[in-house]
Amino acid sequence: MDRKNNSRIKSLEFILRTMSSIKLRDAANILSVSEMTLRRDLSTEGCPLILLGGHIVKAPQNHHEANYLIFEQENKNLKEKMAIGKAAAELVENGDVIFFDCGSTIPFIASQIKSDIKFTALCCSLNTFTILQEKSNCEVILAGGSYSSHNSFFTPINNSEIESILTTKAFISAAGVSDEYGVSCFDYNEAKVKKMAMKKSKKNILVFDHMKIGLVRKAYINDLNQFDLLICDQELPKDFIIKNNHQ
Repeated sequence: MDRKNNSRIKSLEFILRTMSSIKLRDAANILSVSEMTLRRDLSTEGCPLILLGGHIVKAPQNHHEANYLIFEQENKNLKEKMAIGKAAAELVENGDVIFFDCGSTIPFIASQIKSDIKFTALCCSLNTFTILQEKSNCEVILAGGSYSSHNSFFTPINNSEIESILTTKAFISAAGVSDEYGVSCFDYNEAKVKKMAMKKSKKNILVFDHMKIGLVRKAYINDLNQFDLLICDQELPKDFIIKNNHQ
């Protein structure tokens, strides 16, 4: 496998840490190559991924096709999440202590942080922890608590690390971003943790794709002007109220 092929496969492996599968055409769009090119990559001997019914999946030894369930939310806005993740990852600096929120966009940040950067990571999501713990220069802290399998999220109980650790940056995700009603998500426990993390961080960074703009969910997180930076895959509406410049 040549260097370009290997780079594409590594990128796909990063993506498949956050989901069970990805459609071939979506993967080709994200990597800016043809579907035929990816088919050739996947047919290379020793490739850790396989093509199954039009979807790219990991290639474990003892799984049947019926075990690969395609979850709608996992495959939404992948190219946008990759772009957001890259922009956010470039903000990570040596010596940073960073809170990583839960949510489907956050692992795309973790996966694209340069391997030579030395930083400390505090996270409350199992899928993000799985990526960060493989980075040799990252000291990763997983905040414990009551585990929820539907979102891989740990709800802190009593004296959580999130309450006691001061961070330099906090990457916060959202399911709804409204200039009138603020930032929101689906889960009340998640919202509480996000608020707690924001209070302990020097710089709060909201990450979201453009499909969240104008949406309002049931669990309120904070007003937009409480974030120092907004990172979105598209330019934001002019009527968004923010404290500083955004990307």
